[in-house]
Amino acid sequence: METVESATVSLDAGVEGDSRGRPDDRQVTVLTQEAWDAACAELGKSPPWTTRRSNILIGGLRVEGKLGRIMRIGDLQLEITGETDPCARMEEQVSGLRQALTPDWRGGVTCRVRSSGRIAVGDAVSLDD
Repeated sequence: METVESATVSLDAGVEGDSRGRPDDRQVTVLTQEAWDAACAELGKSPPWTTRRSNILIGGLRVEGKLGRIMRIGDLQLEITGETDPCARMEEQVSGLRQALTPDWRGGVTCRVRSSGRIAVGDAVSLDD
């Protein structure tokens, strides 16, 4: 995992450089800073958010249970398609992380790209009604 200041997200390839970004219900994964902080507090540890292996980290928006809603990050539009279930790899990274990510959709959401765009750190994030 690597962090970047900006990235292109497309209908065909998801987040640039992500080999798993093919068009489907899990094309892009999004984690919220608030959910990550809650999981870390439960763990009593502060691993980097990239440990979760999500494509995008956002803050200031509640995404749990928002199936079918459109999330906007700058010009990018993502449809929320489900909850990102924490997998066994989380436990390999940090003992207890899988369980800490399980409640309240802390593991983030899966999304399908609805409109391509270039995103950057600091872009506005919102949910359509």
